[in-house]
Amino acid sequence: MQNGNYGMTKNFKSIYDGKTVLITGHTGFKGSWLALWLKEMGAKVIGYSLEPKYTPNHFELLNLDIVSIIEDIRDREKLNTIFQTYEPEIVFHLAAQPLVRYSYNNPVETFDINVMGTVNVLETCRIHTCVKAIINVTSDKCYENKEWLWGYREDDAMGGYDPYSASKGASELISASYRNSFFNKDTYNKTHQTLLATCRAGNVIGGGDWSEDRLIPDIVKSIINKEVVEIRSPNATRPWQHVLEPLSGYLLVGQKLLEGDASYAQAWNFGPNEESSINVKKVLEYIKASWNELEYTINEKNATVHEATLLKLDCSKAYALLQWQSKYNAKEALEMTMQWYKSYYSDGAVLSQKQLNKYTDYLN
Repeated sequence: MQNGNYGMTKNFKSIYDGKTVLITGHTGFKGSWLALWLKEMGAKVIGYSLEPKYTPNHFELLNLDIVSIIEDIRDREKLNTIFQTYEPEIVFHLAAQPLVRYSYNNPVETFDINVMGTVNVLETCRIHTCVKAIINVTSDKCYENKEWLWGYREDDAMGGYDPYSASKGASELISASYRNSFFNKDTYNKTHQTLLATCRAGNVIGGGDWSEDRLIPDIVKSIINKEVVEIRSPNATRPWQHVLEPLSGYLLVGQKLLEGDASYAQAWNFGPNEESSINVKKVLEYIKASWNELEYTINEKNATVHEATLLKLDCSKAYALLQWQSKYNAKEALEMTMQWYKSYYSDGAVLSQKQLNKYTDYLN
């Protein structure tokens, strides 16, 4: 238990205290926030990922005392060695090629990482009986997007216009196949002792994201460099949420699986309330109010690749069965995010721990 943080360790019924947890993609944006949270709850965190892609990056700024293994999920032999060495009890699979526009230029790499990488992780979990729970984190873009006004439910069809979205739909289908074939809920504790769930969330924001071709990092970079940011899709509507929101959902599902409740081994959506599905123009308005130095121009002619205009999730199942709900609306999430970056660039302070502490206060 780090820093004697008893209040945080109590989160999720203390299920993670002392558990060996493997996170693929721990050097990425969401993965690094998850590693911080799990470490604070007393977990023995094993990270497996490529080197951080950007400088600065959230993972290195956190300087976490965890086991950090820099390897590729496409190397199944290496994965097998790591599982043999550390014997993880739960695996959070977040490693991925995460960018839509990048996937247009690099489709083979995107499918290789997001499809075969998922196969490698699940297959390694299958042959190591130490693994009791698996959370495969995909994306809201896994759905066949029909641009309709209501949110997608977990049993809606998988799809994917662009290579990234298709790869995430495929990752969901692969997970369903492994769940049916090897981790079947009906034969749990008879032929196996592993439960598998998938989690879908969209447009996650927060401090520490410096990815290319993402709205918030692009805006922050433009402010710091005193440049005008170009906006391609001002009317694109998304369910904006702070990174801690879906992570709380992933951790809650993980808790249920570790407790051995097979009914939770299924797909889950995690997103904000209806009011937080706002378009990019509204996002710019909120950011401008928090950080007046923002300057932007709208140029829809530069939208050279297809990107969905409207995408929402129906999170009714998580609300009803997990009693999970988001704590922040879009305005609050954006304010927290801008506060993180302003603090970092003004005095080098990293607010992740402080913001995590504030968020976990809501959970107790």
